Amino acid sequence: MDRAILHSDLNNFYASVECLLHPELRGKSVVVCGSIEDRHGIVLAKNMKAKKAGVTTGMTMFEAQRLCPDLIGVEANFDTYLDYSRRVRNIYLEYTNQVEPFGIDEAWLDVTCCLRAYGSAENVAREIKERIKKEIGVTVSIGVSFNKVFAKLGSDMKKPDAITVISRENFQSLIWPLPAKELLYVGRKTAEKLQKLNICTIGDLARANRGLLEQHLGKWGGYLHTYASGQDIAPVRKYDERTEIKSVGNSMTFYKDIVNNNEAECLVYVLAESVAARMREYGFCRARTITLTIVANTLEHTTRMMKMQPPASTSKEIAEYAMVLFKKHHSWQNLVRGLGISVSDFLAQEQLCMGESVIMREKTETLEKTVEQLRNRFGRNSVLRGVVLQDAKLSSTNVKETHVIHPVSFKK
Repeated sequence: MDRAILHSDLNNFYASVECLLHPELRGKSVVVCGSIEDRHGIVLAKNMKAKKAGVTTGMTMFEAQRLCPDLIGVEANFDTYLDYSRRVRNIYLEYTNQVEPFGIDEAWLDVTCCLRAYGSAENVAREIKERIKKEIGVTVSIGVSFNKVFAKLGSDMKKPDAITVISRENFQSLIWPLPAKELLYVGRKTAEKLQKLNICTIGDLARANRGLLEQHLGKWGGYLHTYASGQDIAPVRKYDERTEIKSVGNSMTFYKDIVNNNEAECLVYVLAESVAARMREYGFCRARTITLTIVANTLEHTTRMMKMQPPASTSKEIAEYAMVLFKKHHSWQNLVRGLGISVSDFLAQEQLCMGESVIMREKTETLEKTVEQLRNRFGRNSVLRGVVLQDAKLSSTNVKETHVIHPVSFKK
């Protein structure tokens, strides 16, 4: 018997919550954004009316209001969105313990256990959809399929407030004509590589030679062929199942455009301190690899990584490596809108390198642990680096708790 997999996607989640809490916004064009005062607001989410007017995520409020003059901007309240996300998740958990979150507003559910009681996965999806609308007050689109990748595609096909069933009988007619970029894990650069191979649709990808894909895309070429062919067998994890942590990171969209290396270094140190603190929380001594993502004000993303030698454990080391990457790969043709830092390839036990100043490292690590203890007791911003004090607004931001990079895990 095939598995019954749902992918649930809360429609326009941030904007929907704001319209729910503020009835005066209903029926109007609404976006949720960052600080309107400092940056004219960066659009983080929009409701359907704003979307129809052409507003897209990442625009400034100024740009969005040129497209939609009656647009209303609401500043983001992530604590509230997390609370609503938890309430929705609790509904999911009444049906199955195999609930795998995919960000704050999406989740996979394996409801195979419900089939005898409900007759079909579509019936389960319909009841969940109606309960969320009635008990929470927001709408959801749900994809129903026999694997996770196709369920995700289903939830994207009809919005808002819809259910799409993708079965073994209809997936070739429903999914294969779609552009290849619609498939999960096919990003812009991968889509461009596929285009050069004359692979334009998901069907083209499924029919392509697996060896050719692996030759041009590496192991991911094989994975994508598996996904497009409907052969994904990845399980939906149990909600309380702890997965192996392969990377730790933080990112942040700055409240204004970063215009020089000094401003970039200020944000880099804030992010590096958060990353180092998370490493210690998870019990990692050091990391061998650092990845830096630079988001230009054109919304173009540049991601670069390097091996850290010796492996890093302190925020100072992480920041220094990040700045090496930043200076090497950003030429200032465009200003910078945001940065992200993540580290990976962890060492669980201490391994000192030859020639390393052991005493200096121990002093730095002891200092950072002491600072972290003070922050845990008196607040995140009770102790700050001098470089961070150059920017009063940044120094008052709790980056560690509100700007986590949540990596998507992959299982064969």
